[in-house]
Amino acid sequence: MRKTIGLVLVLIAMVAGMPLFAAGAGESSQGNQVQTIGISKIVAHPALDAVEQGIQDELSELGFDLEYDLQNANGDLNTATSIANKFRADKVALAVGIATPTAQALVNTLRDIPVVYSAVTDPAGAGLVPSVDQGGENVTGISDLTPVKEQLELLLRLNPSIKSIGHVYSSGEANAVALAELAEQAAAELGLTFVPATVTNSAEVRTATQTIIDKVDAVYVSTDNTVVSALNALVDVASRQGKPVMSADPSSAEEVGVLAAWGFDYYKMGRATGRLIARLLEGESPASIPTQYMTDAADVDLLINLDVAEALGITVPQDVRSSAATLVQDGQVVKQ
Repeated sequence: MRKTIGLVLVLIAMVAGMPLFAAGAGESSQGNQVQTIGISKIVAHPALDAVEQGIQDELSELGFDLEYDLQNANGDLNTATSIANKFRADKVALAVGIATPTAQALVNTLRDIPVVYSAVTDPAGAGLVPSVDQGGENVTGISDLTPVKEQLELLLRLNPSIKSIGHVYSSGEANAVALAELAEQAAAELGLTFVPATVTNSAEVRTATQTIIDKVDAVYVSTDNTVVSALNALVDVASRQGKPVMSADPSSAEEVGVLAAWGFDYYKMGRATGRLIARLLEGESPASIPTQYMTDAADVDLLINLDVAEALGITVPQDVRSSAATLVQDGQVVKQ
């Protein structure tokens, strides 16, 4: 009988203890506290989604047992700040800002939590770090500065008759403003007339494109998140006028009728960001890590849409066609 009573007491103690185990959902199977990584992106589009996925895949392959708080600011700066405050209240182990506005919100809000930026064009100009040669006290990250002049040179090679370039960009994104300045400088160096139009949100992209499309021979799109998230609208306007579009974001171009897209593979950028996060989780100081750049040729992708080229009467040189990682032909996406 005493043995039975003892067994019952053990069972009662186990049942009573169940809520405590249930509350420990943030612990690993080994009983260690699982760290939470907060990831905030400015909008959802293929390139930024690819960065987000690449981070998680890389850290998983490196053996980290982590939880993720994935947040989307939907292009709203106030929402980006609210997300940063949430990460601070939740005491995340590390916060990641994908694209400049969300990275700025995190850096301005989190003083004692490591912050990693990714897909940021001009981190020093955006005030994230003192310079690209060193990290901030709790901040470091990866830049996606693209070769703007080389992109325009490729466009001219595809269509040498182009004399003027239209460029729609967000006046509220520091990276977009910096890239617009680079595009204007590159256009001048190439003897092209530069015709800009600014927007403050993605809903304005169609109208902004309509205001300049009759004044230009082609349209250039940088890694501007506001414009890329409305790329369909821009391309629709340009296509109706028979004007080619050159994009700096291959990830967003496969299902949209741009003539060419030359830029980074953003999934690989996410993997590189994951490796950087791993260094910080293992104890390295953000201040000791300068801004990282994607310098491997394999990190850059070229997409050529042969259907669009044919519709525009453009013959794509064989060497350009051969060097493209992705071709769109007869409505099919072909990886080479």
